[in-house]
Amino acid sequence: MPSSLTTVGIIGLGYVGLPLAHAFHRAGLRVLGVDTDPAKPRALRPAPGHAPTPYLKHLGDALYAELATSDRFDATTDHARLAECDAILVCVPTPLDAEHRPDLSYVVKAAEQIARALRPGQLIVLESTTYPGTTRHEFLEPLRRAHPRLHPGVDYFVAFSPEREDPGNKHYTTAQIPKVVGGLDAESTRRAADLYRLAFATVVEVKSAEIAESAKLLENIFRAVNIALVNELKVVLEAMGVDIWEVIAAASTKPFGFMPFYPGPGLGGHCIPIDPFYLSHKARAMGVPSEFIELAGRINTAMPARVVARAEDGLRDRGVRLDQARVLVLGLAYKPDIDDVRESPALEIIELLQDRGATVDYSDPHVPKTHAMRRYDLGLASVPILAESLATYDAVIVVTAHAAFDWGLIARASRLVIDTRNALARFEGEMAGRLVKA
Repeated sequence: MPSSLTTVGIIGLGYVGLPLAHAFHRAGLRVLGVDTDPAKPRALRPAPGHAPTPYLKHLGDALYAELATSDRFDATTDHARLAECDAILVCVPTPLDAEHRPDLSYVVKAAEQIARALRPGQLIVLESTTYPGTTRHEFLEPLRRAHPRLHPGVDYFVAFSPEREDPGNKHYTTAQIPKVVGGLDAESTRRAADLYRLAFATVVEVKSAEIAESAKLLENIFRAVNIALVNELKVVLEAMGVDIWEVIAAASTKPFGFMPFYPGPGLGGHCIPIDPFYLSHKARAMGVPSEFIELAGRINTAMPARVVARAEDGLRDRGVRLDQARVLVLGLAYKPDIDDVRESPALEIIELLQDRGATVDYSDPHVPKTHAMRRYDLGLASVPILAESLATYDAVIVVTAHAAFDWGLIARASRLVIDTRNALARFEGEMAGRLVKA
């Protein structure tokens, strides 16, 4: 990207866009954040005399304070201001619809908004995870349609660079994670790589947007398939009386040819539960089978129902019917020590328990209350973990192993614990049949 670049626009100020905005701001560039949710610009650029409101707590208060007080950062809901930007990076959701089909409506809408503000010389980069060909077809089409006399690769430049955010990761900041970049043409690749080099320590250029799109899918499908493997092994070995957690620990002593993955109550986060379905959808459209990937998806999506079934079995053994039980779910976030609930299996587990007639509460120090979360709107608030309250629940289900939980107290005071994370393994001997691994 030419050194005259001064302004980077970022569409979407969520889990991907906000840390990306911070990375470019720290590199000395001007940054304009654009989001359809007016609460985000208000939180980042509050009225005089008011402090910013951190809506993604894992990023820390300092990030919000830095952006809120800077004359090189602004946030808005006005997409027309994208005309001010030399580069526009798109970080919008790519969810699944109710039939587990890719929903590219956010991507297409972003492209339409960019098309209204497009001017010659702009660089446009899609970062949202998607299937190969999206950048060249679904994303580019609104730009071509709106500006038939402007030519991509000549008058404006389009690339794909997959986001690699890992909320709560203490080892890698956004700028430290290598950035893969692939354009629709060689000049777009070069310009996008030059842009990212201003803020990222390592930039990896690939030959096309399709390679960059596919690389992101491979990264996450690799994890999804291996998690499905250990989830299935858990069921198989459980029937044989073998503890999968001890098996993984033993296998992990091999110094080569093995990488540990761990079972759980289902997949969470935006990428791993969703990405396999993006690729399998595209494969079906092209008449190519992707049976291995689809099987992994089925195994992982079946885990929440299995957790509920294990809870029902454990309660039945204690003479309690599920439709008469009080159940406490520990952890709403999809991974430990953050407030990210995107695609969290806890949401489905709670819904399944409620559908079966159970009375359900949850406790999560990072998620004080629920709100509308895609198709879930639970209307619940986190309850504190106290010895006297734990004893009132017929079962406690461990979904997320937050460090803030007092596991010793949970082990002592709970009537029955369904542990999906092996969090209470060290208390197994003293729990005297009150622990069920799921």
